[in-house]
Amino acid sequence: MQITFQCDCGEYVNRRIPVANLASYIASNSNQPWQKAGATDKENVMSADDRIEDDARTPSPLRRKLIGGLAAAPLMALGLPRTSFAQTPPTAKVNTTGLAVTDTSVTVGQLHSATGTMAISETGSIQAERLAIEQINAMGGVLGRKIQIIQEDGASDWPTFAEKSKKLLENDHVAAVFGCWTSASRKAVLPVFEKDNGLLYYPTFYEGLEQSKNVFYTGQEATQQILWALDWASNTKKAKTFFLIGSDYIWPRTSNKIARRHIEQHLHAKVVGEEYYPLGTTEFASLMNKIKLARPDCIFASVVGGSNVAFYKQLKAAGITPQKQFLLTLSVTEDEVLGIGGDNFAGFYSSMKYFESLDNENNKKFVAAFKARYGQKSVIGDVTQAAYLGPWIWKAACERAGSFDVDKVVASSAGIDVANAPQGYAKVDANHHLWSRSLIGQGQADGQFKVVAQSDQPIQPNPFPKGYM
Repeated sequence: MQITFQCDCGEYVNRRIPVANLASYIASNSNQPWQKAGATDKENVMSADDRIEDDARTPSPLRRKLIGGLAAAPLMALGLPRTSFAQTPPTAKVNTTGLAVTDTSVTVGQLHSATGTMAISETGSIQAERLAIEQINAMGGVLGRKIQIIQEDGASDWPTFAEKSKKLLENDHVAAVFGCWTSASRKAVLPVFEKDNGLLYYPTFYEGLEQSKNVFYTGQEATQQILWALDWASNTKKAKTFFLIGSDYIWPRTSNKIARRHIEQHLHAKVVGEEYYPLGTTEFASLMNKIKLARPDCIFASVVGGSNVAFYKQLKAAGITPQKQFLLTLSVTEDEVLGIGGDNFAGFYSSMKYFESLDNENNKKFVAAFKARYGQKSVIGDVTQAAYLGPWIWKAACERAGSFDVDKVVASSAGIDVANAPQGYAKVDANHHLWSRSLIGQGQADGQFKVVAQSDQPIQPNPFPKGYM
């Protein structure tokens, strides 16, 4: 992971808009001060304007300054870099942050669901973050300090997430938290992080419509994951009718609002059904009948957690198979297929930025290290890999800042370039999201995915898409 440090010094503000107010907000805010990231260098990147035809915004160029004197050396067998100002790891001489930092250690938090309906999805994130931290510690830690972890269980319960985040920030004084999966859990903890000026690295693909000084989003936002995938479904699979299905909370509902707008206004296609089910639902018999009656060209699914197991098994039992029905999902990775069963998902498609089967040397080394740590039967999904990036990006920002101080780390993060991540090229945008490619994978019987399509270039994150809500 070759990391170069580039810093945008513009002012940063928190932005998040209640769903009910989105239409009026977006109509009056076509150009935003946070839209500063642009392709002013020679990198091959895809702008948001390339993806959103009616987006008239004109983002100002990203002001970058290369930080001289940085050296990069390979991290053991993984090909991930160590970054330093000199031959020895940088250190912070004095701790003035008020955080859990000693002369020899720095403490961070992990906050995921180890129990409950979301554990099937979040276990991989816990493992990936720990692997990254172990590797960082093996090469000397961060600013001369080894990382210690306090792990808390959100238990698939959003108030519990808020309670545990408060404990980590106010009692444990952790320097950063790597955590959450659902948007509901992230929304629950966000007021705590902003009040206490904590730092959260959030790994999941999500609906966008949020930007906080206190959060870095290492998964894709909705326009990166959805728009390109729907274009592929229309152009390659010739889909003209879509049935939208999701779990009943903010991410699926908001993602499907964006999807519906793109389907109707850009693809000139039709939505023939839209259904939502509470998290943990295991009964989809009535839905199977609705799908059969609607006969959509494409089922567009965002069912999450343990509900996926019942959903895909019942699709197969109802005779709604890949041989008869095209299905594209935003929410099934290798982690979920482990519970669903490869035979129940084989032939369907997922839109992600990472699959375990990616054929590049950095990913092969990452997969080998992960399986050596957690067993050869362990699997790595999109969110797992995004979670793995979090500690590395935090390390790079701390060493750029020369401090664990949250404000300094935030100010040093924009422009961090993760050239050799397992997923391929990624970059931290000034809006705290990552530039990344989009991929389409077809499920295989062995639980893996065959990559059948990918965007030509990394896609610029655009969490506030004009005209889509």
